This record gives sequence, C-alpha cells and structure tokens, in this order.
Amino acid sequence: MLNGKTAVITGASRGIGKAVALKLAREGANIVINYRNSGEKANSLMTEVQALGVKAIAVQANIGVWKEAEALISRAKEEFGTVDVLVNNAGMTKDGLIMRMSEEDFDQVIEINLKGIFNCCRFAVPIMLKQRSGRIINMTSVVGLLGNAGQVNYAAAKAGIIGLTKSLAKEAGSRGVTVNAVAPGFIDTDMTAVLAEKVKETIKESIVLKKFGTPENVADAVHFLASAGGEYITGQVISVDGGMAF
Repeated sequence: MLNGKTAVITGASRGIGKAVALKLAREGANIVINYRNSGEKANSLMTEVQALGVKAIAVQANIGVWKEAEALISRAKEEFGTVDVLVNNAGMTKDGLIMRMSEEDFDQVIEINLKGIFNCCRFAVPIMLKQRSGRIINMTSVVGLLGNAGQVNYAAAKAGIIGLTKSLAKEAGSRGVTVNAVAPGFIDTDMTAVLAEKVKETIKESIVLKKFGTPENVADAVHFLASAGGEYITGQVISVDGGMAF
C-alpha cells in the first residue's frame, strides 16, 4: 500500500499516465496530475481520483521547460509536503524517416521525452535525498531497446532514458532512492489507435503473446516498483511488451 505517499505523474491526463494515476490512488497515494494541454481531461481525472478517497491536484506544465518542471515539483511539495514517487510518463511522437525529419521534429521529441525527465528528476531528487527515500519510475519504450524505422528521434530519446535511469540509480541509491524504467511495448492507447488494422495484425505477429497490452498492465508494473515489493530493485528496465524484446 502507498497510504499517505505523494506521487507526481507527468502526462497523466490520458492513456498510460491516467491508468498509473488511478492505480496508485487505489493503493492510497495522493496524486499530482501533470498535463500540458488536456485541462478538461486532467480535471475529470482529478475528480475520479478524489472519489477514491485520496487527495489530488492537477498542475499544468510543459515539463520540457526547466522553469515549468521546477514549478510542478514545487507545487507538489507545497501541497503535500513531499514527493515520494515520481513517474515520468509524459511523451510525444513526431515520426518520419530521417531524410524528411526536420530539426524541429527532432528537438521537440528530445525536449519532452528526454530533457523533460531530466528536468523533473533534477528538482525531485533533492527532496528525496533529504528524506532518504523515494521512487523514480521513468517511462521508456520497446523502441528504445530495439529501434524503429521512422522514429530516430523517439528511439534516441527512449534509449537516452535508459542511460539516465541507470546513472541516476547509481547517484541516488546510497540515500534510499530507487530509479527504474518501464519499457512498454504496443499498448492500446491513442498512439496505437491510429494504426491501420493490417499494421496492427503484423505487429501482433511479432509479439510472443499475440496481443497488445493495456494501460493497466503498465500501471501494475509501475505500482510494483513504487511499492514495498520494489524496494531492492534499482537501475533496471522492466519490459511490459508481451515478449517483443528478449
């Protein structure tokens, strides 16, 4: 159980982030819902979380921007007194073959998907080190492990998250802070909903379990790492991909 703990979840208004927020709330954590554009969805989720008997706030911030990430973590600490769990889930895609990819498309994906995690960790880690406890879970991807044509920017960011995770785990471990990554495969979300059915069927053939995962499957892995069960796990990448990358 996470009774009385405070969890900050970036990109929490929908998809995997929403599932994580609800899972951790059911386990007793107070939730800080970060969003960038989907204010209506974030507020709706806040109401849903509060109905589970815990506290919740929604905070707008583009975590790719240093000052906004700082404001997000500061708001969480002001509201709840601490930050116990940080789930770096926010992400975006700007797909395209490298010969057609603009500098802006590359930079935007790196800024949100990789620099955003650095920014949030930069401000949350001092809080966790001071209290000698904390859990950081970074959302990478099977694409960060395998690569994917048309996603050099996304794959680079997700691979970078793995390096960041392992390095930060070594920095923070002596003070009781664990840092791990979760690598989802193909999950039923808005990002995969746009794929053509033929493409989906081809992808499923490459998955050992022959099906897409659910946001709740990923949330379960995040919860495990955030709970007492994950206290002796750090610097690891947990794949939730139905058997795509092994």
